[in-house]
Amino acid sequence: MSNPVLVCALRRADAFTVLADALKRFTQCREKLGRSGHHLQTVISSTPEVTFRQAILFFTETDFVTGKTSVCCLGCPQVGGEWLWVSPLCFVPGAQVLCTVLLIKPGAWSHCLARILRQLYLQQFRVVGMKHINLEPDVALGLLSSEVKEDPAALEAHCAYLTSGAALVLCLQRANAVKKLIDLLGPEDPKLAQVLDPFLWRAQYGTSTVQNGFYGSKSYQTAVRDMKLFFPEGLCCADCQTLEEEEV
Repeated sequence: MSNPVLVCALRRADAFTVLADALKRFTQCREKLGRSGHHLQTVISSTPEVTFRQAILFFTETDFVTGKTSVCCLGCPQVGGEWLWVSPLCFVPGAQVLCTVLLIKPGAWSHCLARILRQLYLQQFRVVGMKHINLEPDVALGLLSSEVKEDPAALEAHCAYLTSGAALVLCLQRANAVKKLIDLLGPEDPKLAQVLDPFLWRAQYGTSTVQNGFYGSKSYQTAVRDMKLFFPEGLCCADCQTLEEEEV
């Protein structure tokens, strides 16, 4: 850009509403005075999640002036693997409720769906979307990691399996949903998962790195992409975040 911009991280109760109202009144006042042809142009974060992602682009933890009431410790929740700074008057009052996507691969869901749903309930996940789907090859390809795509044999095996039958896609909601689901699934190799913890889901339901039972969104950004892909018509709860494109 040709001109510098001013980036501020602000904190207070009802921050989004109060800031939007203040900027609106300030702009109206400048327009009435008419002393300058320049208009104030602003970009305001729309949600706590967007605020967090934008804040870590411009600031480090040491840049924040937190005061005595703020909390920043190893007990803070994570969003997509990043620590979320929490204050009683800041972004959110506790761990943020997020959505993530779980795809139960062909064969796995038809044999143990009741048990999986029971485990999701015990882990405090709320099912806000469910779809029975036959994956198209291009969709299956989009779910694979860059490492798999670099190996032609592995790529062919994964795509063939994912498109071999019907899969069940669930959109799940809970506090810190993305990381919690990844922790429950465990490593993509079921043998490694069994060594780490036999109760990990891939250890229980997977048989190989290809037929490992599950796909789970690995970050918040990936979860948003997956929700748009599998649930373009929306989700079945009114309090879910909208799935409109989020841009910095």
